[in-house]
Amino acid sequence: MQNQFLLLFLFFGLTSVFAQEKTKIILNDNLKAEAIDPLRPAKAAFYSAILPGLGQFYNKKYWKVPLVYGAIGVSTYFYIDNQKKYNLYRDEYKSRLEGTSGHSAFLSGLSESQLIAAQKQFQRNRDLSALFIVGFYVLNIIDANVDAALSQFNVDERLAFKPVVIKNDITLKNDFGFTLCYNF
Repeated sequence: MQNQFLLLFLFFGLTSVFAQEKTKIILNDNLKAEAIDPLRPAKAAFYSAILPGLGQFYNKKYWKVPLVYGAIGVSTYFYIDNQKKYNLYRDEYKSRLEGTSGHSAFLSGLSESQLIAAQKQFQRNRDLSALFIVGFYVLNIIDANVDAALSQFNVDERLAFKPVVIKNDITLKNDFGFTLCYNF
C-alpha cells in the first residue's frame, strides 16, 4: 500500500513538474506606428467652414452630421419666424402711425406700446437666433478640428491609467488612487 502511494506521489509530482515547463512563445510587437498627418485638423476645419458637417464626414463621424444640420436648421427656422413676426408687428405699428387700420383683428386690439414691446421682443429673439446660427457654425468647425487632432492621438497598451489600492504605513489603512504607468 505504501508503495502504491509512493508511486502515485511520484507520478503526480513528475507530471506537475513537467506541466510547469512550457514552451516560450515570443510575440513580436506588431503595432505599427501610423503616419501622423499634421494637416488633418486643418483640413477638417476647412471642410467644415466650406460646408457645415463636411469636416465631421471627413473625420468619419457620420452621426454628427445630422446634429450639425439640426442645430443650424432650428436656429435658422427661429430666425426666419421671429423676423416674420417682427415685420408683422412693425407694419401694424407703421400703419397706425399713418392713420390706417391694420389687417389683423388680433393686432387691432393691441395698444401702440404693446406693439412696440412686441417688436422689441421679436427683434431680440431674431438677433439671438442669428447668434445661435453663428455659434453652431463655429462650434461645427471647432468640433471637426479637435476631433481630427484627437483621432491621431496615440493610445496603446503601454500607457495605462489604472485605479490602485496602496497600503498607508502610517495609518495602516488602504488608500485608493490612480496611477499613470508607461512601459518601455
